[in-house]
Amino acid sequence: MGRPIIFEACVDSVDAAAAAQEGGADRVELCADLLEGGCTPSAGVIRLARERLTIGLHVIIRPRGGDFCYSENEMRAMAMDVEFAKEAGADGVVVGILREDGTVDTARTGELVRRARPMAVTFHRAFDMTRDPFAALEALAALGIERVLTSGQEATAFEGADLIADLIARAAGRIIVMPGGGITERNAAKVLQRTGATEVHAAVISSTDGRMRFRNERCHMGGELRPPEFALSVTDPGAIRRLGAALG
Repeated sequence: MGRPIIFEACVDSVDAAAAAQEGGADRVELCADLLEGGCTPSAGVIRLARERLTIGLHVIIRPRGGDFCYSENEMRAMAMDVEFAKEAGADGVVVGILREDGTVDTARTGELVRRARPMAVTFHRAFDMTRDPFAALEALAALGIERVLTSGQEATAFEGADLIADLIARAAGRIIVMPGGGITERNAAKVLQRTGATEVHAAVISSTDGRMRFRNERCHMGGELRPPEFALSVTDPGAIRRLGAALG
């Protein structure tokens, strides 16, 4: 028997986290604003998710969308968010800080790692924006980070599978390389076969009609590029279960 595959579900609410647990996920990455690639969820969401979950809870620490070069105020906010996640009982945090030249900001990342302990630390897909993935992997391993999430610097992990396989070989057990990005029940087995990964990250999200019966269609909240105002994103336990089955 091979080592069981650990399935981390990316979720954006307490309801989605509970659905992922019901569907058999081993761990969740709790985010807000997945349209931006995931930002730090609210204090209330983190606390309630911890109350509801018995599986692993990792919280993304990202103050905004966009690039991964942060101001001093943003760094202070992330440090505070790491401390809160620890106080709230999270099992881990997910961070990622780069320098302007596309290298890992080891000093700032290391500071968040120190604040996070004894929680686990994952370096998120900021990794996919680094100029040299092998140098970035070595920098993260030297910091003692447990895992790195990557699509292999391509749009999806399936497309980046060759690089992911090379990274796993280079890591040699020093740090977990976790494929994520565009993984579905249709391609999950192929991603595993091509990479040799032991952990997988995926968002299993669909859209459903919202609860509002009265709807003012003349206005909307937010910018011009927007999802439908009266649609809700949901995580279906059945879809989580099917993806888990595809992972074996």
